[in-house]
This record gives sequence, structure tokens and C-alpha cells, in this order.
Amino acid sequence: MNTKTITSPILVTGATGYIASWVIKQLLEQGHSVHATVRDLNKKASFQHLEKIAAHSEGELRLFKANLLDEGSFDEAMQGCEVVIHMASPFLVTNFKDPIKDLVDPALKGTINVLNSVNRTASVKRVVVTSSIASTYGDAIDILKTKYNSFDESHWNTTSSAEHQPYYYSKVAAERKAWQMQQAQNRWELVCINPSLVIGPSLTPSTQSGSVEVLQQFGNGMTRFGVPQMWNGLVDVRDVAEAHLKAAFEPNAKGRYIINAKSLTLLEMGQALRDYFGNKYPFPTMHAPKFLFKLMGPLIGHSRKYVELNVGYPIYFNAQKSIDELGMQYRDVETSLVEHFQQLIDDGIVKKRG
Repeated sequence: MNTKTITSPILVTGATGYIASWVIKQLLEQGHSVHATVRDLNKKASFQHLEKIAAHSEGELRLFKANLLDEGSFDEAMQGCEVVIHMASPFLVTNFKDPIKDLVDPALKGTINVLNSVNRTASVKRVVVTSSIASTYGDAIDILKTKYNSFDESHWNTTSSAEHQPYYYSKVAAERKAWQMQQAQNRWELVCINPSLVIGPSLTPSTQSGSVEVLQQFGNGMTRFGVPQMWNGLVDVRDVAEAHLKAAFEPNAKGRYIINAKSLTLLEMGQALRDYFGNKYPFPTMHAPKFLFKLMGPLIGHSRKYVELNVGYPIYFNAQKSIDELGMQYRDVETSLVEHFQQLIDDGIVKKRG
């Protein structure tokens, strides 16, 4: 499958999302016709940035209403599409009430509903699903089981559950189901994109992402007296979007792709921001002892079990497959951090200082 031969519309689910907005922007700028799903067509504020992009692009945008939990709601938007990029999924790592209702059901049932629509839509040839590195491991301690001290596409998360790491569980459950449904037929191909923590500028001020939460804490002083010794794989949102397009159009794209530029500790992330912004903001300057974080963790939504299994274990990700097969060239994540933090200041999410 090659981008030059795709003349039919491309469906993107969850169009207003942080990564999805960039995917749609890149598709429109390449001249593609995009069918994009949103939950509520009356909430124009949530998708007006996409309409503005479309107005200044060669491509065409059509918006459709669809809900992850409504069976058949993706059928209309999918008509005539050769490529489906399924990106709609909840992103709530800590602020949820019911893990099954808020996380697992929308991720798992949503994937089933979208792929059932694919099975009913004869034009679809390839599906790209936005998964996560959360599908490759459950806790940082899992790195000790890896042969080369890094997670790669051969690894699967086998330790998360609805009770422990429910967001991670929702991602691996949805991806496993996607592969199961793909293998039950032979008309359409599946490619899964597994990004690490996504950073970089957003196309809308109302972005929900884990990186925003971390950067807000850096800016508001919550981490002033230290951060836990934890590592994050990091990748720029524009690279993640590009990976989705490559997964959609590269003829030989297959399987899963870890999309990750570099691992940094929370302290190193804070240092990258301090190098640029100086001492205007209370960026962390030290590691908090593990026992202290274990004591305080439950107050900020992290169980003592989570702290025990995730603090103090360096984690790394092998993204070589994405470089070799998709031709990915990753941006400098320290620059991406600075751009993202500056945008949070500009949007008033982090209070401007100095």
C-alpha cells in the first residue's frame, strides 16, 4: 500500500485527540480526504482547529458522530475507506472512578466495535491501531526479565489487571483483541503503533495527555522538593503522527512498532527545562527517597505496590524496528519538552513567571 495510490477517504477515529489531531493535519496537508469521528458534532469548540487546518490544506475533511460503546456507530464514517486509523481510546492514568467502566470497556469494546465495522466494510484493506508501550510491559521491574535490558515488540504486558495498572491493562487487552480479530480473517491487515510518553506541542489548548500532567506538576511546584527515581520513554507527538501515516501507507509495514526516541528520568526532564527556562519555575533538583514516595503515593493516586514495582528501575525501549522498516528519524526530546512547556505557559495552563 502506497500513499500515492490511496485516493479513497481515510478514517481517523477519536479525531479531537492530541495525537489524532496531528495525524489528521499531516493527512490533510498531503491532500488526503479524511473521515474523522467525534463524539458530539454540537461541540464545535473541540474540533474547530481541525476545520481551520482543512480550510488551508489540499485535503478534505468530513466529520462524523461515533461513540466507542455504540455498536455500528462507525459504519457510516467507514464507507469507501481503504485505511482505518483507530485512535479513539480513554487516557486516564490516575483520575478515574471505575477502572472497568472508565478505561477497560471503552478501550476494549471500542476496538471490537471499530473492527466489527471493518469486517462489514469491504473496502478496508489496512487498519492502524494506536496502542502503547503499556502493551509491552506492566511495571518497570519487568525490565529485569528482558534479555537485552530493553522492551521491544516481542514483549507483552502480562502483569497488569483491572485492579493494578488498569490503564496499562486496557491498552494490552485492546491490542490483543485487535490481533485476535485480525487473525480471524484474511482481507485486511493490521499494524499497531506503540508510542512511549508523548510530548511536544498540541494543536489545541484542551489536550489530555500524561505528559501535560507531569509538566503541570513541574510548573506548579508539586515536584519542587524532589521526584521519584523513575524513567519515561519519550517521543515527540509529530513523530508519533508520522509513524501512523507510515504504518498506513508503507507497503511492507507489518506487526507492532515501538515509537520512542529516548528514555529520561523525571529529574533529567526537569533539568532539560531548567537549562532553558532557568530558575523561573520550581523544577525538581533532586530525587525523593523511595520510602517517602511510598508514604505519599496513595495521596496522589499511586498505590504502594505501584511505587514498589516502578521506582528505581531504569527502563529502556528498542525502537530499531521503526527506524529500519518505517524510516523513522526521531526529534530531540529535550527540545520537544521545552516547546510543550512553553505552550502550556502560552495557553495559561502553567502560570507565567518572570
